[in-house]
Amino acid sequence: MRVIVDGVGVTVPEGATVLSAVGAAGVELPALCHDDRMTPVGSCRACLARLDGHVVAACVTPVTEGAQVGVEQEDLRRLRHDAVELIVSALPGHALEGDTELARLCRRLGVGPGAAEPERGRDDSHPYVRLDRDLCIACGRCVRMCAEVQGTFALTLTGRGGDTVVAPGTGGPWAESDCVACGGCVDTCPTGALTEPGLPVGAHLSAFTRTRTTCGYCGVGCALDVLTRDGEVTAVRPAHDGPVNRGHACVKGRFAHGFLRSPERLTQPLLRRGARLEPVSWPEALGHVARAMRAAIAEAGPDTVAAISSARATNEENYLIQKFMRTVIGTNNVDNCSRLCHSPSAAGLTAAFGLSGGTDSFDDVEQADCLLVVGANPIEAHPVVGARLLQRVLRGARLVVADPRAVGLAEHADVHLRPRPGTNVALFNGLAHVLLAEGLTDRDFLDRRTTGLAELAKLLDDYPPDRVSAITGVPVPDLVTAGRLYGRAERPAIIYGLGVTEHLHGTDGVRTLANLAILRGAVGTGRGFGVNPLRGQNNVQGASDMGALPDLLPGYGKVGDPAARARAEQVWGVPMPRHDGLRIPQMFAAARAGALRVLWIIGEDVCATDPDTNQVVAALDTCPLVVCQELFLSETARHADVILPAASWLEKDGTFVNFDRRFQRVRPALPSSGEARADFAIVHALAAAMGADLGCPTPAAALAECGRVAPIFGGISHRRLDQEGAIAWPCPDAGHPGTGKLYQDRFATADGLAHLAARPYLPPGESPDDDYPLVLITGRRWAHYNSGNMTRRSGNLRLDPVDQVDINPVDAARHAIPGGDLVTVESRHGRATLIARITGETAPGQLFCAFHFPASQVNALTSGHADTVTSCPEYKVTAVRLTPPR
Repeated sequence: MRVIVDGVGVTVPEGATVLSAVGAAGVELPALCHDDRMTPVGSCRACLARLDGHVVAACVTPVTEGAQVGVEQEDLRRLRHDAVELIVSALPGHALEGDTELARLCRRLGVGPGAAEPERGRDDSHPYVRLDRDLCIACGRCVRMCAEVQGTFALTLTGRGGDTVVAPGTGGPWAESDCVACGGCVDTCPTGALTEPGLPVGAHLSAFTRTRTTCGYCGVGCALDVLTRDGEVTAVRPAHDGPVNRGHACVKGRFAHGFLRSPERLTQPLLRRGARLEPVSWPEALGHVARAMRAAIAEAGPDTVAAISSARATNEENYLIQKFMRTVIGTNNVDNCSRLCHSPSAAGLTAAFGLSGGTDSFDDVEQADCLLVVGANPIEAHPVVGARLLQRVLRGARLVVADPRAVGLAEHADVHLRPRPGTNVALFNGLAHVLLAEGLTDRDFLDRRTTGLAELAKLLDDYPPDRVSAITGVPVPDLVTAGRLYGRAERPAIIYGLGVTEHLHGTDGVRTLANLAILRGAVGTGRGFGVNPLRGQNNVQGASDMGALPDLLPGYGKVGDPAARARAEQVWGVPMPRHDGLRIPQMFAAARAGALRVLWIIGEDVCATDPDTNQVVAALDTCPLVVCQELFLSETARHADVILPAASWLEKDGTFVNFDRRFQRVRPALPSSGEARADFAIVHALAAAMGADLGCPTPAAALAECGRVAPIFGGISHRRLDQEGAIAWPCPDAGHPGTGKLYQDRFATADGLAHLAARPYLPPGESPDDDYPLVLITGRRWAHYNSGNMTRRSGNLRLDPVDQVDINPVDAARHAIPGGDLVTVESRHGRATLIARITGETAPGQLFCAFHFPASQVNALTSGHADTVTSCPEYKVTAVRLTPPR
């Protein structure tokens, strides 16, 4: 539409408001109750303008074609001045100090401070959010932020008239409310009523150094602005132009940076002498490691050395680590923690479609009219994604959740399927049966772009709803309704997590889940948004992309493929080992058998996160040399012979790849602590100690070299990312824009077709019995991350201070276990003592706990059962029993 603003013509989209039109004309109107991310309410009256002769609140009034808008007339200026002056009159004098939105506006309008006496008090109970009630103007921005962006609905306005103030919806102190500490309310508050520790009310942000980086916690890939002063992080703000997070964040990325100041940070290398770990110089530590590596190679060959690379490290660091192992050591014994989480995704998606990443960008997924969320709790584990999915549902998208637990998005689902743990393949086959039986497939797509339909259709004859219900425990009507919702949607999308992959038959789970999108014609077309895994760690996608895998080179070329190997050899200038290396579980087995001489563990606390902890400890204690690169003296580091202090994600230069394949820049906001070094520098220094030169002197050079080894990354560079923000692979050349949606022309399989998979249901590795009658599921909770090494050393520990085991009330009554008491959980493999949390979130016969507190030994419970294709552990099904604590 064409609109005239004070004589200036502007073009705005249909439905635009007067405020939008004024902004398009380059005129700034005050709007104290307005935030572009939220529904306008027009309560403050600070944005008054004239529309076709009538005075209106600009933020809530739509314009029409040819409308005449007035802004700068003297009477309008006076009205806006008076509206703001009235608001300020109820505030204390210090309300206009500093650099808040209100203070800046008052200086611009010439409004002086009010004279009200402070009387409503403060709430400083929360570690991250502070409330000064006397500065609240009841604009409601914080309430709408919590509802419309975060989706927690934790806040409300209470009181009447001039006494109206924001408050937790549950009543009582903020720290005891439903607040999940995303920080959105602090960001949007215009007056300083809501603030965070470290930044005083109205602090001038120009006094701080601002560094744009990418979050180092989960795999969402939130863009963050880190504010530093005097060598310390003062605050972290979500970037409003962040490609994925769009100005939002969660409690971890936003606030959990206190670990940087922890006195427990490792600041110099440590070397074991007898039973003691003693500080040594870098040359001594690296020399010790290099001598051990050379001796192992000389005495027993290069395959006696292995490395576990890190999903917490940058792409460039992972690239350099795998290059070191292959060109300096001469082995493919390199793996990363994707082995323990999404290796079935890589195998399953590659087999189905040709590439190991999710099929669509999250921006596309957000346009779906039906979301099938499987084995994931993004509200807690990926909060920014969870919030955006929830908003999509609240705007009308249909939602099917398949998860044994009633958590997160399940509360908002049209249908919540609660399958017995370990029965995913039966469930997905049952849904596929419904699609075929009711004609909810895309026959043209199946004929032209797929293979394997006949075999699948024959298998699905054995999975009618009644049989699937008997296997999974999902009622027949729910199964059929879910299949119809997905099958009848115009633009369905599948989002899944570790509840699909961490099973004995996890790869089969991915393949049978992918079948649904293929049958529906919802992948590689405009009729849906495919199959998209939620990656757990910040760079678990990138670590695999960079070739930190025993059977795959950078860009997923197979070690056994002569062409892929030749390309790497040409760039690296040395011959490649031709046989696959050891996977992480095989590394531990080799160590216990005496066949592994050196194990280098980078940024992974395997004694806390890997299954069957007692066997992991035995492997480390048996291996002659264990080298650990870490921030803290983790449980794994306590078993190491050499400990190398590493830089954190806030101290590094490079890139990460997020869950939807986007490369984004990582930039150092601080120097490393003490003598700690970035992993990139450590690998170079170790190579030098081995007498080798890896080239790639900078992270930018490493990424450029990786693009020569792996053409799908050939167009991605630090320079482009600095200019464009994010680029999704494949991106083969500098002129390519990147690929958000895959497979629009053909699939990346050898024949160019999507491959349907006929996979029967097979039982999990463990089942409950009379001795171990319950099933344990492990996962994450909202305030912590992975082994908790970073979040437990921040204010997050106040939000979630202890490990708990979730027990259904039926099971609690049967075992006479009261909530809050200690209880011992025992499996066939070990035991853990936890605090009982009685909740209906878990089904009868099932328990849930996290693994954020290594002292609890949760992973001593889990088994050595692993996915038959990829060796991904079966974390989601362990038979256990409850006993009183010993």
